[in-house]
Amino acid sequence: MHGDDPRPARELDAAAARTWIGMAVGVLLLAGIFALLLVIGRMPPFDRLFSDPGLFRRGLVVHVALALVTWFYCFLVGLWFLLPSKGTGARACHRAHLLAGSGIAAMVVGAAAPTATPVLSNYIPVLDHPVFLAGLAAFFVGAGVALSDRRLHPNYEARFGAIPLPPAARPGLRAAAMLFLIALFTFALSFSTTPSTLPTETFYEVGFWGGGHVLQVASVAGMLVVWLMLLSSALGTPPLGRRAAAALFGLLLAPMLAAPFLAMQGTTTGAYRAGFTLLMRWGIFPVVTIFFVACVRGLWRAHAESRLPAKGLADPRLLGFYVSAGLTVLGFVLGALIRGSNTMVPAHYHASIGAVTAAFMAGTWLVLAPLGLTLRTARQRWAAGWQPVVFGVGQMVFAAGFGFAGAHGMARKTYGTEQQIRSTAEYVGLGVMGIGGLLAVAGGVLYLVLVIKAWRGERLVEPRLPLEPSGRTEWRTPA
Repeated sequence: MHGDDPRPARELDAAAARTWIGMAVGVLLLAGIFALLLVIGRMPPFDRLFSDPGLFRRGLVVHVALALVTWFYCFLVGLWFLLPSKGTGARACHRAHLLAGSGIAAMVVGAAAPTATPVLSNYIPVLDHPVFLAGLAAFFVGAGVALSDRRLHPNYEARFGAIPLPPAARPGLRAAAMLFLIALFTFALSFSTTPSTLPTETFYEVGFWGGGHVLQVASVAGMLVVWLMLLSSALGTPPLGRRAAAALFGLLLAPMLAAPFLAMQGTTTGAYRAGFTLLMRWGIFPVVTIFFVACVRGLWRAHAESRLPAKGLADPRLLGFYVSAGLTVLGFVLGALIRGSNTMVPAHYHASIGAVTAAFMAGTWLVLAPLGLTLRTARQRWAAGWQPVVFGVGQMVFAAGFGFAGAHGMARKTYGTEQQIRSTAEYVGLGVMGIGGLLAVAGGVLYLVLVIKAWRGERLVEPRLPLEPSGRTEWRTPA
């Protein structure tokens, strides 16, 4: 039992999963509100209502921190509580959302502080203000506490879990949790070895740079877990066995064990910069490529053996995989084309983070119904199936346009009149980027609307909490 709470372990885990996934959706909603305020604040006559010129850059920092940091790891922790457990675990693990949620609130409040200096550091942009920094630290500690329970041990696993989770996905969740914890340790070591005399921008840039690399690998591990969930559900069998998946996730994790040792060398050393560059260059691509090939092979076999779901290759679970895998491949291609500091760099990482986001969006619908949250109408369920496609295609067009502009010399981290557009190719690239961005935003808004409808819909009296996956998990709301 969990203290004086009589509910069984899997109900507590299901409640924790709902809470963290709900926080993830709430974070995206807040990020969208900040984006909307940024747009309105530039439109006359509303611009006269905003007398603080620094508000826009502060709002941009909070928007990015919410959309690209807290969203990912709230969702990842939500998936974590789907791992089968023999007991309820430590009380702190199920209460950690309180600390993380208060941290998110503090980050939002920090945007209103006129003295907060916005720093657009790579991986994690920050406001140089105690309220924002304390909020960011509280979020990371809260998520770290939630991931620090007995599930980390590979032999500590019950037969029964909150919802069906493919056995091949379980080592992936453990790898993602360990990578997140390694990233936190790396952050601590990095900042402890960073001279406080450095300029503010440089201080945060080098402090977050190493651990930020590890966080990206944790996100990729979460994406691969969702790939396995989507394909296992659609095809009835996973594209990889548990042992093969465990070996690949181990290969993804192992190089990142060097991260704390690189941080100990000092963030201003050549070893720090070169070491993490090498880890990012070779630590992700090989393993993800093998996963991709295995998934495509599984799809081909299912097609040959007539094991595809009723909707065939247009099944919503498969569509989610397609757009996430397509963005992953595009991210690899754009990364290989980087030559210098231009918009090819953000094109690469927008494709990469878009791949993770598309996977998490598609995976949401596989998780919510068994947790007792349902979409009421067939039209809503149809829209939920195509929503990741709208977002994913928009993100692909956005990244391609950004990359095209970068290939013709468009500088990165410039805004408005700072951009100095010098050629027709740059105009075309940025125009294509804008069209893709609008489509991606539409997909994101649709996701938020549908998830809110599911949360506000009639809660299932007895949510389906299957004991083990047996055959296919049908793409339908449980009766």
